[in-house]
Amino acid sequence: MKKLGLICFSVTLLAGCSDQQNYKQAVLQRIQQDQEAQKELNIKDYAIDIERLAGCVVDTSAKNMHGIFPLDPTRMMEYRHYTKLLTFTKAEDPKKALEELRTEFGSPKEVAEANANFTESMLECYSAMISDTEEELKK
Repeated sequence: MKKLGLICFSVTLLAGCSDQQNYKQAVLQRIQQDQEAQKELNIKDYAIDIERLAGCVVDTSAKNMHGIFPLDPTRMMEYRHYTKLLTFTKAEDPKKALEELRTEFGSPKEVAEANANFTESMLECYSAMISDTEEELKK
């Protein structure tokens, strides 16, 4: 019985890590796309590690996601939804993907709130990391 419980816990842990990792990958791709689209805001000028930035965004946005603790099944579902939110424009039918997002999140308002959470997390992390690099350059 203990072995079965341990196996179930391990599978849940691995699945949860995978969902979080997929979300981090989507954030990383979004950062790279944004960087290419906005040449004037080149984060290379600030020597920001985009892997670290993506990790910051995932951690910061996770604070405002549903779920009580990091491996909560609700939180894992949120990671999947956020990943889909960041990648829905790449779908064959973006309108259909957006409708699916509205259904999965529960309402268009929830989709907007998730997008706002992601955007605020991005800005917060950019700001924090730019401040850190400016302080390091002063030293």
